[in-house]
Amino acid sequence: MGAFVKIAIASICVGYLAVKWNGPSFDPESLRGARVLVTGASSGIGEQMAYHYARFGAQIVITARREKVLQQVTEKCLSLGAQKALYISGDMSTESDPDKVVDFALEKLGGLDYLVLNHIGVTRFAMWDGDVNHVRWLMKPNFFSYIQMAWRALPSLEKSKGSMAIVSSMAGKLSNPFTAPYCATKSALNGFFGSLSHELAMKKSNVSISLITLGLIDTETALKAVRGIITTPAYPASEAALNIIITGATRQLELYYPWYTYVMNLIKDWYPSLTHHLIQNALNYNP
Repeated sequence: MGAFVKIAIASICVGYLAVKWNGPSFDPESLRGARVLVTGASSGIGEQMAYHYARFGAQIVITARREKVLQQVTEKCLSLGAQKALYISGDMSTESDPDKVVDFALEKLGGLDYLVLNHIGVTRFAMWDGDVNHVRWLMKPNFFSYIQMAWRALPSLEKSKGSMAIVSSMAGKLSNPFTAPYCATKSALNGFFGSLSHELAMKKSNVSISLITLGLIDTETALKAVRGIITTPAYPASEAALNIIITGATRQLELYYPWYTYVMNLIKDWYPSLTHHLIQNALNYNP
């Protein structure tokens, strides 16, 4: 790696730290009593977000497919200090459940202040085998349900001057091998909600949209999928969850977590060959 590239990357890192240091301040009291819907909340990042919101004294509705696990998460949220904690099971690959979940939250909470969309459909971490039907199906939970739920919740969020947090991935900014269908869905999320954010701002809307770009997080699902293949360290789900919550609460446009996602996003266009080298050498693969 040349000296200029090293200096450039170091400068980017310094800039990133400066932006984080000078970001808007977070007031935990602003979340006391806040009405929140979190999807994909039976495990991983979504579960950790539910616990953080509970500690802040929020009113929470959580959803995922596994009802028994949701019940356990809800009970823990109440023990941690949630003013209210409810659950509803839902399959986001269906046409009806995304609307059903939002309607449940609106009815039980009397409206929404935060919509946190975090769920994903199941896909293999492997080279694409030409299965177009799987890509078509994955778009339902990973993309179409997101825009469906956002539209359903938008009138309530407008009234409450609320926020949406859209949990995406570095895979939506920077294509990675073994994740072609997943990359496609996350790229779609970034494009759609980036555009919608502009439109809401141009209409002087009260609603903010925060796009969340995550790297490898130490959830059980992620680690199981990449075990023995990816050498990049995984970062804690609890810390990722807290950063997402703070980003939504302070109405920031974007979050990059962990730090290297911000660096990679910037250098991908400046040094594409370096980016390709870093990505491919972070993987253990023998043809």
